Amino acid sequence: MVIYCIVWSWGITIVFSLEYFLRIWVYGRPIKYIFSFFGIIDLLAALPTYFSMLFVGTQYLATIRALRLLRVFRILKLTKYTQAGSLIVKALHASRQKIVVFLYAVVILVILIGSFMYTVEGAENGFTSIPKSIYWGIVTLTTVGYGDISPQTELGQFLASLVMIMGYAIIAVPTGIVSAEMLKGDIEDYKICNHCKSMSHAKDAHYCKICGHQLPENIT
Repeated sequence: MVIYCIVWSWGITIVFSLEYFLRIWVYGRPIKYIFSFFGIIDLLAALPTYFSMLFVGTQYLATIRALRLLRVFRILKLTKYTQAGSLIVKALHASRQKIVVFLYAVVILVILIGSFMYTVEGAENGFTSIPKSIYWGIVTLTTVGYGDISPQTELGQFLASLVMIMGYAIIAVPTGIVSAEMLKGDIEDYKICNHCKSMSHAKDAHYCKICGHQLPENIT
């Protein structure tokens, strides 16, 4: 049974390897394919088997071969042709600047919290350095709470409580940003009737299906 599985594994690997080199050969711009997302996926799907033969201890990298499923099912590529997938990509792209500003503010907040906690608790309570205190701030702010470091003083525990409560509010911010952009993009994909304010008209519609009035030419 083991020999049978090994033969099948090598057979599949050889097929994927041949497909990879054939794609490079027939592709008009081979360098573009090699460094593309699916080009890297195809390479990573075949390399672990060869590494396991050449280097001892690399057989555990065989789990990377599960990336072949992305090529078989083309999950990520199919989302480009679905309206929901396009809406999510558009919302993430439109809200990228807001999310970057938000993350920048969170980084500054975590640095301040970690520095203050280092001053309050000190090395005797496990906060041996500012970077370690910043790590505690990230763990607490994201409500993960590993428990490897915890404040011992009353002031430190009070600060930790504030950070925990603040974490719930902070987690909701990026979700709200992306949701607002998704709702905005969903509305912009339809025409709005100026007479009855109905929003359920396709972009190529000319008359309102509710009141019968002519729809505006441009999407509002």
